[in-house]
Amino acid sequence: MSDVAIKVENLGKRYRIGKKQEKYRTISSSINNFLTSPFRNFKRLQSLSKFKEEEAEDVIWALKDVNFEVKKGEAIGIIGRNGAGKSTLLKILSRITEPTTGRIEVNGRVASLLEVGTGFNPELTGRENIYLNGAILGMTKREIIGKFDEIVDFSGVEKFIDTPVKRYSSGMYVRLAFAVAAHLEPEILVIDEVLAVGDAEFQKKCLGKMGKVAKEGRTVLFVSHNMQAIQSLCTEVILLENGYLKLKGATNEVINNYLFKSTINKLEQTWDLDDMPGNDLIKVKLVKVISKNDEVTVMDVTTPIDIIIDFINLVHKQKINVSLVLKNIKGEPIFNDSTPVKMLNEGLHRAIIHIPGNFLNDDIYTIDYYFVKDSSTAIYIQNEPITFEIQDVPRADSAWYGKWIGAVRPRFNWEYYEI
Repeated sequence: MSDVAIKVENLGKRYRIGKKQEKYRTISSSINNFLTSPFRNFKRLQSLSKFKEEEAEDVIWALKDVNFEVKKGEAIGIIGRNGAGKSTLLKILSRITEPTTGRIEVNGRVASLLEVGTGFNPELTGRENIYLNGAILGMTKREIIGKFDEIVDFSGVEKFIDTPVKRYSSGMYVRLAFAVAAHLEPEILVIDEVLAVGDAEFQKKCLGKMGKVAKEGRTVLFVSHNMQAIQSLCTEVILLENGYLKLKGATNEVINNYLFKSTINKLEQTWDLDDMPGNDLIKVKLVKVISKNDEVTVMDVTTPIDIIIDFINLVHKQKINVSLVLKNIKGEPIFNDSTPVKMLNEGLHRAIIHIPGNFLNDDIYTIDYYFVKDSSTAIYIQNEPITFEIQDVPRADSAWYGKWIGAVRPRFNWEYYEI
C-alpha cells in the first residue's frame, strides 16, 4: 500500500470578483433573453476558449499550480499571510469546494474543523450534534456511542450537553466541535485557525491531542498564525504566498524564511476620527513605539523605548486599565503588564509603558493590547498594530554581539573577584 495520505497536483482555484448586479427585467426583456440565450451562450463559450484568465481584472487565483505530497502519519503546518490561500486549500482537501484546475488524491477518511461549529445545527443540543456530526464524518452509531463519553469529557461542556448549541458561547462551540473531530478517529485531521477561539488551557489540550493523533499514525494538516503552536506540533511546514506554494521543508527553516522576509518595521499607527478602531466604549487614536535615545538611528539592545497608546474613553467614569502583551517574531509572549486601574472621564487619554535598555533580546517584536473594565472584562482587544526590531551592534565593552539565548537579555550587577 502507498504511504501517501494526500497528493496534490497542479492544483488551482479561481474566483470571479466584482460581478455586476443584473438590472431589473420586464416580461418582454425576459422573453427576449430566453430566445437569444443560446446564441449568447455560444459566443461566451467561444470567448472563454480565447480568454486568458490570469489577465482578467475580475478574476483572482486563490491557488495556482500547487504541488505537494503528505505521507501518512505526518503533521504538516500550513502558514502564510492572510489571503495566501491557506483556508481555500483546506476547503478543497475537505471536499467543501471544487478545484478549478488540477487534482487531489486523498487516501483515508477526512475530519475537518475549518470554522467554529462547522456542521452543527444550532437548534439541536450538544448531544444530538455529536451524533449528527459523527454521521456526517462517516461514523456508525456504534462507533459514536463508544467515543461519546470521551468526547464530552474532553470538551468540558458536560453540564450543557443537553442544551441547544445556539446558546453556547463561541468557546464552548469550538470545544465541542474540536472534540468531535479529533475523537472520531479519522485517518486525516484538517484544522484551521479556529483554536484561537479557545482559552490558553484548551489550546494546549488541543495541541496535545493533535500530537497524539499524529503519533498514532494519522495525518494532521494544521493552519495557524501561531508559530509557536506550529513549531511544537509540525515536523514540516508549507508556506503559501499569493496562492503559490513558496516553500515546503523543515519547520524551523520555513518559519524563519517566512517571518524574517515578511516582517517590516511599523513603528506607528494613527487613525482619523472616522476610522478609529474600537467600539462604543473605547476608540483608539494612536499606537506608537519611540526610542528614548535620540542619538541612535536603530533601536539596539541598550536602547530604552516607550510604547504609547492614545485612546478615547466614550463612557464617563469608566474604570479602565490597559494591558499589553509583548511578543517576539514567533508569537511567543515575552511579558504581560498593565496600567493601574483608574476611573476615567470621557475624552482623550494616553497610556505609556517604559521598557528599559538592556532588557529585550535581539529580535523582532509586536504587541497585543487589551482595554479591561473593572479589572475583569476585556472590552476591546487589538492585535499587532505595530512591529519593531531590536538589534545588536558591536560595542567596546563586549567582544560578542548578536542573538543571545533567552527571551530577554537583562544586564544584572555581577560581583567578580579572586578568593
